[in-house]
Formats: sequence, structure tokens, C-alpha cells
Amino acid sequence: MPAVLITGAQWGDEGKGRATDLLGSRVDYVVKFNGGNNAGHTVVVGDEKYALHLLPSGILTPGVTPVISNGVVVDLEVLKGELEALGARGVDVSRLKVSANAHVITAYHRTLDKVTERFLGKRQIGTTGRGIGPAYADKINRVGIRIQDLFDEGILRQKVEAALDFKNQVLVKIYNRRAIGVDEVVDELLSYRGLLEPMVCDTGLLLHEALQDGRTILFEAGQATMLDIDHGTYPFVTSSNATAGGASTGSGLPPHAIDRVIAVVKAYATRVGAGPFPTELFDESGEYLRAKGFEFGTTTGRPRRCGWYDAPIARYAARINGVTDFVLTKLDVLSGLDRIPVCVAYEVGGVRHDEMPVNQSDFHHAKPIYEEFPGWTEDISEARRFEELPTNAQDYILALERMSGARISAIGVGPEREQVVVRHDLLDPVDGGRPAADRDERG
Repeated sequence: MPAVLITGAQWGDEGKGRATDLLGSRVDYVVKFNGGNNAGHTVVVGDEKYALHLLPSGILTPGVTPVISNGVVVDLEVLKGELEALGARGVDVSRLKVSANAHVITAYHRTLDKVTERFLGKRQIGTTGRGIGPAYADKINRVGIRIQDLFDEGILRQKVEAALDFKNQVLVKIYNRRAIGVDEVVDELLSYRGLLEPMVCDTGLLLHEALQDGRTILFEAGQATMLDIDHGTYPFVTSSNATAGGASTGSGLPPHAIDRVIAVVKAYATRVGAGPFPTELFDESGEYLRAKGFEFGTTTGRPRRCGWYDAPIARYAARINGVTDFVLTKLDVLSGLDRIPVCVAYEVGGVRHDEMPVNQSDFHHAKPIYEEFPGWTEDISEARRFEELPTNAQDYILALERMSGARISAIGVGPEREQVVVRHDLLDPVDGGRPAADRDERG
């Protein structure tokens, strides 16, 4: 049975929860393998809307085991808050499993994140201030706190003392902040032991045995390809690997276990925070996309930067991740536009680039080269088959498919769970995920 991966093909906020929803009860495990509570999924179930920041969206599907694996950094206060909020709404949260090897975000990580970002001034990265980067830095520096450390108070206290010996020097002498006490950190962390005890396990072994038993595993990336620490628009990126390769290191399953890679991409593009964004709009078109698409961060509430679809970015994501299927979201937001531009290449210093420039400076100065497509005025929210979409909408989808490097297997036509057009089964390897290069499948 397969392991399937879902990631974002742009700068996040593409609607990855929609892709998870499409697989529904056909998967047995949903695994968050990277990131922390710096990103959010909004999932609409009937009249209920759920905003998840740390938990895998599979926690909303009965019978599915949600897993927070070793590649995640966990803010225990956020974890407790989300579990209590979902439990109060009748969601069964007892199935959650958490890796003993996952790292913990502490109070000093959050403090350092905020003061460091303010200190950078105009050079700010645009972090969420939730301690994600400092927690990952401690992990790489081998001074991090892991979930398993909470169950040995002696080791926990030693690690916190060692961390604060240096960090308090930085807080007091550089940032003019008060020192953080060892006891307050240790006491806070120990207060979560009762919450964690029934859910902590060797999640790598759990997932390995699940595959051996013929279960289906869905990996759910936090953030997206263009925010990947290695493959994104560095340094304006997250602190983990949000691309397909990160699922192996972040979970303990080997690369060959993953045989489907689904990338979620908006019918236009958005970005939160600083960093290059070639198709960004600063006019009424950008305001139109932001207002109609309700482009405000699930986690931060920050207004998202908006722009037109960027085909070279989609091709890059397809190549980096080995994408077999795209899920195109928010097509309905484009309804009512006369013309819809799509970035097909870039111009940098008078030279055309059909692919992403390798040089970050070139990408920062890249100007989009657009091809325009005719829009449509019809309401598409009731469409459930490709042939029910307006002809111009069909042509737009087929054009994006040809440009993007993998087939577009599903299209979101509204915010509700059932408002989706399915062209190909996301677990069906027919055609190897190749796009419809020249065929015309319009009805």
C-alpha cells in the first residue's frame, strides 16, 4: 500500500487541507513531518470551519491516526490548546501520536525569535515570531530539548541550564531583556507530561509497521516548496525541509516508501512575509484577489501578497518534489475577470529565463513575462465534472497543466469540502502523473 505526500508548490497557503480531504477515509495515517505552528490549515466540514496550526488535518477524519513525527518542532502550549479546542467541539483527539524524538519549542525560543527579528530592522526575514527558527537552530547545534527529555527531569534540567547559560547572556547583554529562569522553563515543560504520556511513541516504527500491514500513509508538509530551507527563496524561507525529501528524514521512513507526490497550487499566487515574488501585484488586481480569495494568514492574520500564476515556479516544484499530481485550488476566485495573465518566463537584465534563475539576486530582479488567457463570468461553484466548467476555465486549466510539469488531478471551485472537480484519482498512477500535453478533454 502506498505512502502519499502532499506539499505546497508555491509559498504556502495553497489549501493543502483540501488535498487531504480528497483522500478522506482512504488513508489510515496522516503525518506532519516538518515545521511547527508557524503555518495553518483551514478545513471546512459542513457548516464547521477548523483552523489547525500544529495538528495534522487528518485529526478531523474519523478512523485516521494523526501523527506528529520527529521532524516537527512542537509548541506544547499550542498543542494543548488545539487539542482542548477540538475536543470541546466533539472531535476525537485520543488517536494522536507524537514522536519521542520531536523537538520542543520553549519560552526562550519564542523570545529570541521576536527580539532577533526586531533587531534586524529593515533586514527582517518575516518570521511568525513563534520560535520555530531558534528551535531548529538548537536542534542543529545539538542543544535542543526533545519530547522524550520531559520524562527524565534530571536530563531536562541539565539541558535547559546548558541552553540558558548562553542564551541569557544574549538576551541581557545584547537585547537588554531580562534573563529567563531555569526553574520557570523546566516547570512549564514538566506540566505537559500528563498530556503527552499516552500519545508519545516511536513514530518511525509505528509507520513502518503500518506499511507492513498494508495501511496507507499520507504525509502532510508544513509550509511549501518555495519556503524550503534548501530549495526555497533563501534566506526568506522556513527552517525545515517542506519538500518531498524532508518526509524521509522527518519521519524515519525510507524514500522508496513514498510513491505518490501531490503538490497543491493556487490558480494564482500568494506569499506572506518578505522575499522575492515576481508576479506580485500592487494595483486593484492584487486587491481583488486578496478580497475575493480572503487572503489573510490562518496563523498570523497577516494580509497575503497576491500575484498571478507563475508557471516556472510550478515546474520547479514538480521537478524538486517529483510531483505526480497537482491539486489546483481557488479557481472560483478568478471568476469574473476578463483576462487572466499567467507568468510563462522571466526577463532579467534583458535576458529571457524560461526556468527559475539559479542566482537569488537574478530572481529578486526578475520581471514576469505574461501570456494572457480569456476569463469567464459564470459561477463555477456547482461544477463537479471538468465538462461542467466554462470553456474558458477548461482552457485555462489545460494551459496550466501543459506549463506546470504534471497533471492537474483536482480543481477547487469553492471553499466547501464538496466543492471540487476531480479529474484523476489521486491514488491512481495511470499515465504516471504526466500532463495532458495536447489532448482536448473538454466535453
